[in-house]
Amino acid sequence: MTIRPALAALLLAVSASPLASQPAVSGVADVVVPAFAGESLSFRARAARVGSLGGARMWVERDESAGESGLWVMHFDFRARIGFVSAEDRTPSWFDAGRGAAVRYVKHERHPLSRHDEDVSIDPATGRWRDADGDNGVSPTDAPLDELSFIYFLRGLTLPEGSLSFDRHFDADRNPVIIRFIGRDTIDVGAGRFRALRVEMRVKDPRRYRGDGTILFDLSDDACRLPLRIESTMPLVGRAVLTLDEYRHPRATCTARIPDTLANRASGNP
Repeated sequence: MTIRPALAALLLAVSASPLASQPAVSGVADVVVPAFAGESLSFRARAARVGSLGGARMWVERDESAGESGLWVMHFDFRARIGFVSAEDRTPSWFDAGRGAAVRYVKHERHPLSRHDEDVSIDPATGRWRDADGDNGVSPTDAPLDELSFIYFLRGLTLPEGSLSFDRHFDADRNPVIIRFIGRDTIDVGAGRFRALRVEMRVKDPRRYRGDGTILFDLSDDACRLPLRIESTMPLVGRAVLTLDEYRHPRATCTARIPDTLANRASGNP
């Protein structure tokens, strides 16, 4: 049994071009990526049919080799093991803060029965993208995003009642993605108890979802917008979930975390 679809589902394929009803939202360049510089997030992973899978880590750093060009690198590393079977997913994404656009996206997936590699160069100036394997196309926007950079874009959005539609994935065939704000709740994860915003994302990704897919996010209800929980239902393994286990966020106060004493009182513990 391959576990690749569920692992890949926890990374995103997304898009962006607002509906007429969408309010103004913060730009990716000004708010999302630089604001998370130095952040480090660690997750536990589980799947409904196989139990514990392993863990993942996300972090953001400046690309020092780019000099003053303003490039940031976002990373997602995932490692899983079921018995003697192991898998990994390593994904970096380079983001141009000046343009508010992804300029390169790389993915290495290694699983017992398969492997998948992508190395996509994106030119926001010309609107063209090209994969190392020769695939290419024209982006529908001058500020394209990839799967990983869109997570940070999502974290910077203002979320009104109702739905938002986006056409900003660099591959036009992967657009649009519909984002719907569901509501607020309080959830418990390894990192603590948090006030949370629940968001539903509907994506187009034939390789991972065999068509359209749905991903649920619980984001901390504060300036940090920590991804507390990411859930997606996939073939073979069923419901797959990442939950936040530890975090470091030096640029903002994560006020949605409920102090331990208050959390104990809310749960009825002394």
